[in-house]
Amino acid sequence: MSINSALLAGVSGLVANSSALAAISDNISNVNTTAYKRNQVDFSTLVTSQAVKGEYSAGGVQGVTKTFVSQQGLIQSAASSTDLAISGDGFFVVSDSSTTPASKFTRAGAFEPDANGFLKNDAGLYLQGWPAQANGTFNINPSDLNSVQPINVKNLGAAVQQTSNITLSANVDAGGAISPGEATYVANTNKSMADYASNPATGTKPDFTVETNVIDSQGNTHKVAIGFLKDHLAPNQWHAEIYAIPATDVTVGGRPGQLASGLVEFNQDGSINLSTTTLFGAAGAAANLTLGASGAAAPAWAAALGIQGQTLNIDLSNLTQYATASTVNKVTSDGAGVGNIIGIQVGTDGVVSALFDNAQVRKIAQVAIATFPNANGLQATSGNAYRGTLTAGQMTLKTPGNGGAGVVSASSLEASTVDLSSEFTGLITTQKAYSASSKIITTADQMLDELINIIR
Repeated sequence: MSINSALLAGVSGLVANSSALAAISDNISNVNTTAYKRNQVDFSTLVTSQAVKGEYSAGGVQGVTKTFVSQQGLIQSAASSTDLAISGDGFFVVSDSSTTPASKFTRAGAFEPDANGFLKNDAGLYLQGWPAQANGTFNINPSDLNSVQPINVKNLGAAVQQTSNITLSANVDAGGAISPGEATYVANTNKSMADYASNPATGTKPDFTVETNVIDSQGNTHKVAIGFLKDHLAPNQWHAEIYAIPATDVTVGGRPGQLASGLVEFNQDGSINLSTTTLFGAAGAAANLTLGASGAAAPAWAAALGIQGQTLNIDLSNLTQYATASTVNKVTSDGAGVGNIIGIQVGTDGVVSALFDNAQVRKIAQVAIATFPNANGLQATSGNAYRGTLTAGQMTLKTPGNGGAGVVSASSLEASTVDLSSEFTGLITTQKAYSASSKIITTADQMLDELINIIR
């Protein structure tokens, strides 16, 4: 009968509004939870078959829970450089431990190193990314979760960078006098500028010398000099040598410590003429020196050093010859000695890099961003994380900022999407609706009592 359906409709109202109250309670309790996504219970009608004409059978109501996973929270600044937020679509890929495969997704980016250096958030979930290869690139696979690994920012050791490039900016004096020793230098190959560096009594003093440091594969520093001696035959021509100080650092086939020798020529406007310069071999040869590993055939590093070989690219394009005193303007090189890690930085592209106290930056990994066609269909799990479902669609791994994935904001956290004013308003309306549903049950009960009392 209709009274029974009304009674059941009231019960359905109590159940639905209880669910709404539970969702509101969850939202309010998580108002300060990083990247929390609010839940909401929407109501839909239940319609029963109206079998008897002239009588109405109440169907009631049912609650349908919705989670607004795709809703973006406010990005707020944070103190730690490993606090991360995603501005845009996507989720961090995480695992339950540093040894288990990636299986969950979250936007809660309050990551910090654990005792072993792995980045994990407040819920104990470990951040995953593509590890950097030896050449600084990343082996990115958009569909394979096994290609990502926990990101470790501590167990990196020290950083050393061999010197590869040297840039020289200097001027040699066009008006300088010819050195008395220049004639001896030309006539005697054993009177080199390299010899002078070891023993002034046996060599020829250069008119001008430029020294620079070279870092080897173990972080040791070696001194290399370039000596210049004005030639008496041409006003724009200089003898030049490149040599190691001390000479024992290298093994060479010519004079002790001498790595290269030849002529450096200048144009009439004072600029260097690299096409006729023979310092590196034939005229116009590439301006580089290759030193083999310790013990290799000359030229090489001395066997006692036990270091790798390396090639030095020496840029002389800023060398000039003007009528002013010889001077060094600037000498730069890209080498760096042994450095220890002092910090971590994360770029908007998700590349995690270690900063060392020798000014070196080493790439560690690139954060992977997982995207879903229907993020609202993900299954929530404890720790403010989610699992993939059929409703959510096929997961795709992307680099931040590409293919629709959001960018990573370092030293930032995403706030909860809960609005307290809305939740408190919903709390009031839910309470009133619950009371109204209970009133339906009370009224139906009274009517049933009246029906029972008819026979008295």
